[in-house]
Amino acid sequence: MPNVVISQTDIEHLKVIRHNVVEFMKYASANYAKHPGRLLDIAPQIHEGAEPFFQNSIIIDTFDINPKSGCTYIGDICGFNSSIPNETYDYIVCTEVLEHTLQPFSAVNEMWRILKPGGLLFLSTPFNFRIHGPLPDCWRFTEHGLRALLNKFAIVELNSIETLDRALMPIQYTIIAQKN
Repeated sequence: MPNVVISQTDIEHLKVIRHNVVEFMKYASANYAKHPGRLLDIAPQIHEGAEPFFQNSIIIDTFDINPKSGCTYIGDICGFNSSIPNETYDYIVCTEVLEHTLQPFSAVNEMWRILKPGGLLFLSTPFNFRIHGPLPDCWRFTEHGLRALLNKFAIVELNSIETLDRALMPIQYTIIAQKN
C-alpha cells in the first residue's frame, strides 16, 4: 500500500471497531455460547482472537490464510478445506475477515458446511472504514448485502454502530446467525 496519511476519522473508527469486536465477543459468549462445544476462530491472528472470551468447555481452533500465523488450520475460507469435516463446529467466529475474501459467497458457504445444524456464526465486518490490510480489502457489505450472503442462515441479531452525523453509513456490523 502506498504511504498514506490516515485520517483522524479512520483512527477513531478503528478504535471503535476493535473495541466493538471485544464487546461482541463478550456478548456472544455470555448470551449464546453457553454449552460446551467446538469453536472455529477465523480471524487475523495479530488480534486477540476469541479464546479469552469463551468458557474453557469450548474447544477453540483457529483458521487463517497466512501460513506463518500458527493457526490450527491454514487455508482459504473461500475454498473447500478438506481437513475440516462437514458439521464439525458448534460455533464459528469470523471477525473482520469477510471484506478481505475474494469470494464472500463461497466463504459463507464454507462456514455453512463446517458448522453443525443449529450452530451459531458470530460475524463482524466494517462498513465505514478505509481500505486496510491485510490486502486484499475487497468489499463493504450493507445490511441488505449481509442478509443476501447469509440467506441460508437464520439471522438472530444484526446490529450496527452508526456514524455520528451521517445516517445510513454504519461504521461496523455485527451479526449472529444460526444454521437451520
